[in-house]
This record gives sequence, structure tokens and C-alpha cells, in this order.
Amino acid sequence: MVANISFPRFLKLGGGAVEDLGTVLTDLDVSRPLLVTDAFMAGNGSADRLMKIMTEAGKTPALFSGTVPDPTTDSLVAGLDAVQQHSADSIIGFGGGSPMDTAKALAILAVQGGTMRDFKAPVLSTGPALPIIAIPTTAGSGSEATQFTIITDVASDEKMLCPGLSFLPIASIIDFELTMSMPARLTADTGVDALTHAIEAYVSKKANPISDGLALSAIRTIGTSLLRAYRDGGDRQAREAMMHASTQAGMAFSNASVCLVHGMSRPIGAHFHVAHGLSNAMLLPAVTAFSIDGAQARYADCARALGAASESDSDQVAGGKLQDAIVTLCREVEVPTPETFGIDKAKWDDLLPLMAEQALASGSPGNNPVVPTAEQIVDLYRQVYAGI
Repeated sequence: MVANISFPRFLKLGGGAVEDLGTVLTDLDVSRPLLVTDAFMAGNGSADRLMKIMTEAGKTPALFSGTVPDPTTDSLVAGLDAVQQHSADSIIGFGGGSPMDTAKALAILAVQGGTMRDFKAPVLSTGPALPIIAIPTTAGSGSEATQFTIITDVASDEKMLCPGLSFLPIASIIDFELTMSMPARLTADTGVDALTHAIEAYVSKKANPISDGLALSAIRTIGTSLLRAYRDGGDRQAREAMMHASTQAGMAFSNASVCLVHGMSRPIGAHFHVAHGLSNAMLLPAVTAFSIDGAQARYADCARALGAASESDSDQVAGGKLQDAIVTLCREVEVPTPETFGIDKAKWDDLLPLMAEQALASGSPGNNPVVPTAEQIVDLYRQVYAGI
């Protein structure tokens, strides 16, 4: 099988790297960027800091702070207006996965027109788009290095996966200092999200030698750094390590695709407004247990990289230790079940057939080591709700 490998053209990596934003824009020969972020980043002064950096570099920036968690087709309307009113020649996604997803969607819609449903998988979008610069402020989504965006269609409550090179940032600025103020809950959810990305990239049927190396490196780093960052948000070394792991995991799954966890996660987010990283964390233990027999050696590699198993353990033993380690990690960072999160069981049960259908339609479960039926997905959803 021929693997197609794609990365951003370049990354700026390290503490204080965001100060180079003006230089990045000059290198890309753009002068009218639209900074796409959310109300929190606008309210705490972070957006103003970037606006000042760009202005001092001789650029003419504009700010759009109307992104919402888990962006929707409706939430893009005001953003497109902002792009057009500013005559923007580039888009900067600044924040967590949602602002970066919004920025990616605006970049392609502003040039190609149409609606986001036109770009939904299995369509692979490779056409023109405004240059995208991604600046993450969380260590988890990896969106700064991926050729995907996720937008919810408000008409159907479907979280649409939209893939293709059109969505790949041309440049990314990876500055771990931007994550130092992340609260423990967000640190946990985004950290387990990054772990999910790395594991799924490694066990995916589309895995390749390049994604393998990135995925195992990310798993190894997360195994030594996530709990440290969760327990002490001021641990600079752990924060930096998690930022690097998140980007590596993003690069891995962008080039190997994700699997069943992500396929099942998107409907939970769309119907119950659970943050993407958290819904991944809810699903990871049960889906790993379901999938492990389909790629026992691969899951064993993940266990050894995570530090859950030794080289002397058989693959079967290592796989069991991986399952135990994931359950323990989710318990230690207090990942809730859908029930303890507050999701109504009757509504959950009622939506299970639709969620299973939407999970399969995304295509991600087809990459899984064990490809499930709709009935098996429904059963997994039931297990996850009960915390089994």
C-alpha cells in the first residue's frame, strides 16, 4: 500500500515561539490575516497580544472571536462575513481544537464557496484555500498538524469529518507557554485525547512507518508527562512535553487516520455537547478492549511505549496491561462516564441506533483492527454509559 504523507510546510517550536508570528506572516507573504479565536482568548488578553505582534510587524490584522465549542455550520456564518469584510488573505486559528477547526473551515469556504457538507468525508478536498496558520493553546487536539476539520451540521446534528490537504495548516506555531494556564480538567481531557490519537494512528489499518514512529514517540511522552501536567499545572517540563506529544500524535493520525473511538466520539459530541477530547476519553477503555484481538502485537507495542508493559511480556500479557493502564489513567484523571456527566439515559438509549449509523458513516470504524457492526457499536455505547 502506498502511503500519502503530508505535514505543515513548517513549524515554529518552543517557549516564546508565538513572538515570531509576524516573521511567519512575512515569510508567507501575507499581510491581512484574520485571527480566529474564542471569547475566552479575546477576554484574557491573549488575542490582543497576537494582534499587537502582527501590527508591530507591519501587518493589518482583524479579529474574529465568535468561535464556539464544537463549531457548527451556523457558527461559520459570522466568521465568513468577517473574512469578506476584512478582505483577509490568510487565516490564523488560535486556541483549542474548535478555533482551529473553525479557521480551517473558513479558509476553504472563503475561496471555494458552497457549504461544509460539500466537503464531508469521503470527499477529499485538495482545492484552493486561504493559507492557514495554526497556534494551539491546548495540548491535545493536534489540529495544528492535521488535514481534517470537524463541523456539526445543525440541520442533522451530525458531526461531519471533512478531510483533505485543503485543511492542512501551511504553518504552525507550537508554544507550550500558551498552555500553562490550562485547568486540570482540560489538561486531562486533551491529554487523553492526544493518547487516543496516537494509539489509533498506530493500530489503524492505514498506519505506515512514518506515522508509527510519531505515534510511539507521542505515547512514550504522554506516559511520563500527562499525570505530571494534570497534578501540577506549573510543571513547565511536563507542559512542554505534552505539547510536543500532542503535535506528534496529530501528525501521526493525520497520516494514518483514526479508528473506532473517533467514529463513536463524534455523535456523542453532536447530540450531547460533550467536548471531543472528553468523549474520546469516555470511549477509549471499552473500545480498546473490543479491538485488541484484531492487532494484538500493535497494542502490545503501545503498552510498552506507555510504560505499562516490559519487553519481556508476551503480546497477550502486554495487551492486558495496556487495557488496565488506560482504565487506571482515566480513573486518576477523573474521566466521567456519560451517566456521571449528566446525560439522560432515556435520551442516550433512544439515540443509539442513529449514533451507530453516524459512527459507521464517518468511515473511521473501517480503519479499526476489528471492524464493528452497527449492533456491536450500540452494545459498546451501552457499556460506556454504564462505565463497564
